[in-house]
Amino acid sequence: MEEFSLSTGLLKDILEYAKPLGHNQKPQNLNLGFGFIYYGVARALRPKHTIIIGSGYGFSVVCLALAMKDNGVGSLTFVDPSYSLLKDGPLKTLGGRGAWNSESEVRDHFRRFGVESLVAHYKMRNDEFFQSYADLGLPPIDLGFIDGSHAYDAVKYDFVSMLKHSHKNTYLFLHDTNIYVREFLHHSGVKRWMKMLKREESAFEVINFPFSSGVALVRVLESAVWKQFH
Repeated sequence: MEEFSLSTGLLKDILEYAKPLGHNQKPQNLNLGFGFIYYGVARALRPKHTIIIGSGYGFSVVCLALAMKDNGVGSLTFVDPSYSLLKDGPLKTLGGRGAWNSESEVRDHFRRFGVESLVAHYKMRNDEFFQSYADLGLPPIDLGFIDGSHAYDAVKYDFVSMLKHSHKNTYLFLHDTNIYVREFLHHSGVKRWMKMLKREESAFEVINFPFSSGVALVRVLESAVWKQFH
């Protein structure tokens, strides 16, 4: 049996280099906060294919990829165009840090955590990626994580696009469900979209963790449920 990944040293590296932002973490006692939920859900579900939309420094990517490594099964598709707030401006991103420009640097970053062979990064906008999904030959989504643009239309697009490539009992995370300051910036689409999902009780189960920036976990209850949004 291989050594369990979550050693004290690795937890320190995750907190320092994957830099969790708004995941209810507490570095003082090596608490990954929501990161343990991401890891635990992936360990329990054993997804064959996971997709992550957006990440500042790769925290969600690392936590989910480590679960796949310890499961001994699964691959992770990470989509981020590497926009930077300073370089590209607030019309393109409010949280981007431009950390994913170089393929070699991306690989080196995830090598630090021992998951570089499990992560495939696509430096693409979400619409470019989903329009190319079939051409890329990617399998259905078993587990998803949405943390891209938080404008309502963008959140809806990402969620519905994931649904098109999902199935019954796919699980989807929505990060940043609890950032009230975004209400004043008209950039609170995650919270609004989650409320909409809760009304669709026959199609989705939703549980929200309203701590720190908040995260919700959504279970898809029906096949082809995306059709009801068109």
